[in-house]
Amino acid sequence: MIRIDNVSKRYGGTLVVDGVDLTLAGGGLTSIIGPNGAGKSTLLSMISRLIGMDAGTVTVDGLDVTRTPGDVLARRLSILRQDNAMTARLTVRDLVAFGRYPHNKGRLTVDDGRHIDRALAYLELDGLKGRFLDELSGGQRQRAFVAMVLCQDTDYMLFDEPLNNLDIKHAVTMMRLLRRAAEDLGKTVVVVLHDINFASCHSDRIIAMKNGRVAEQGSPEEIVRAEVLEAIYGTAFAIHMIDGQRIATYFR
Repeated sequence: MIRIDNVSKRYGGTLVVDGVDLTLAGGGLTSIIGPNGAGKSTLLSMISRLIGMDAGTVTVDGLDVTRTPGDVLARRLSILRQDNAMTARLTVRDLVAFGRYPHNKGRLTVDDGRHIDRALAYLELDGLKGRFLDELSGGQRQRAFVAMVLCQDTDYMLFDEPLNNLDIKHAVTMMRLLRRAAEDLGKTVVVVLHDINFASCHSDRIIAMKNGRVAEQGSPEEIVRAEVLEAIYGTAFAIHMIDGQRIATYFR
């Protein structure tokens, strides 16, 4: 379980995250949605200790993220940021192997090799493992980074806008992969998304943020409603039921 207690963050004079209290239970896929500037990515970065918080505490299974040694936290929680560009010329397998660093400090073992092979197979990257990252399409490269996170083998996996720059086909594939990881591997997956309908169709739980605060949280059935989305985004929505899924439209 991830507990977020009264967490705040300022950039200069701007309060970006404002006293957030939140509990992320173990298991399943949770999406964090909201308009630009709502504090979604900043909150995710504080959970994973990529940036410091100005107030409050975050604990992961009782471990305070500000006090827990980095290698201990990295064996419990992993994150894929928006900006995941690599300047070094690496093969797909080299990149995925980085996920084992918290476990081996760079000295790969036979067990690490098994984790790498499993992650490559799970993301259907076996045929690309010897290719360099700059030789891949955007969708293939994004799958390689997800494989690296999966290879880290943490209970909690955080993804900050993993659908950025992906076309519809690759975005659908990515969300299905993250959903499978939650279901098949028992991972707790937390995803920051801009697309409400991806959140609706693939999430167990949705957290909606606005102005640095948690505005609403609940199941897709509770959050993907016209009146809820209108209050969060400030525009009119219509909700349609398609194949049992709640789909939001806003072109009216």
